[in-house]
Amino acid sequence: MAQIVRPRVGVPRLEREILVLVSSGRARSRKEIADSLGIAPSTVSQRVQAMLASGALEETGEGASSGGRRPRSLRVPGSTGYLGVVDVGGTHARLGILRHGGELATTTEVAIAVADGPEPVLTQVTAALRELTGTLPDGGRLLGVGISLPGPVDVARRALDSPSRMPGWSGFDVGTWLEDALDVPVVVENDANAMAVGEHFGHARRTRHSVSVKAGSAIGSGILVDDRLYRGAGGGAGDITHTRVPAGGDTPCTCGNRGCLETVASGAHLVRLLREQGYDVAATADVLRLVRDADPVATTLARTAGRHLGEVLCTVVNFFNPGAVYLGGALSTLEPFVSAIRSQIYEGAHPLTTRDLVIAPSALGADANLVGVGRLLEDTLVPHALATTAPEGSR
Repeated sequence: MAQIVRPRVGVPRLEREILVLVSSGRARSRKEIADSLGIAPSTVSQRVQAMLASGALEETGEGASSGGRRPRSLRVPGSTGYLGVVDVGGTHARLGILRHGGELATTTEVAIAVADGPEPVLTQVTAALRELTGTLPDGGRLLGVGISLPGPVDVARRALDSPSRMPGWSGFDVGTWLEDALDVPVVVENDANAMAVGEHFGHARRTRHSVSVKAGSAIGSGILVDDRLYRGAGGGAGDITHTRVPAGGDTPCTCGNRGCLETVASGAHLVRLLREQGYDVAATADVLRLVRDADPVATTLARTAGRHLGEVLCTVVNFFNPGAVYLGGALSTLEPFVSAIRSQIYEGAHPLTTRDLVIAPSALGADANLVGVGRLLEDTLVPHALATTAPEGSR
């Protein structure tokens, strides 16, 4: 079975970071590397030149010009092939094939029932990935698989940790199951974290610190600090879902507590409120349809849910001072919901934290999780040419 190869300890950290950036497509030139790492261009140029001499990097063609001479484009030798990426939801899974470097080649969706348990769902996912891989040109090679799951993920064990509404998934070794089935390395991540990584690098106006919020049937969020995913000491960083809010009162939450943000700002909450008022709704998609049709009750409820989420994000913005807040998930496609969030943040957060703050809807939409988990997989699959070809004096 294929195993994830870890870089040798002797490989300098800066060279490893440069390889990650170039391999994943985040940087194609010396300038982009310097901007991403926040170090002097002269330092980058010196290291890149040494890596070119050792064969760890190569230059191909010309990159995009930002004025002046067009820069040569950097790549990792042998960085060809494809990545399989999967985003598992409650009732469907979205799958894609990424070209090595980050571009989506193709996507598809399959109906699943996450409540059926891990093995039935993963069997469906595996079959769909094999089918997608069969459509790749020139007998394309699958290098690895990344999967995002809708619950707390223990990244080291590659398993969910006490997820709600997912019977049988807690502790199940998703990574090993998929590796045995597909014979490629596998990365497992929480869906909100995967979305956060995708959105962070998917916007034209770049910031080094961002918070991404996924507002759908449930609420989730992810944090990037200095272009790196921040998981926290126990892997729970960014979990605003179960922050208690006054408006939640004693409403039971799926976590077993009461009055969490999810009970007043999620799609599931809006479905419940609309059903109580006699509407024939069964899922968040029904709420979206009503709001887009300008139903006054649904629109008011969506706006109120946005205000509750915005109130919690005020605290996040004041405490973390991110450069951007990105809004993803189904509810973020509703203007009344997004406008209420913006209003609450600008009204309630300190002017110093909102002066240059970007609040923007998703740039990647439904593909954010796929692109994000693909980038995390790229970080794990960094080619290790430097470890075997670098001169002894550079290690």
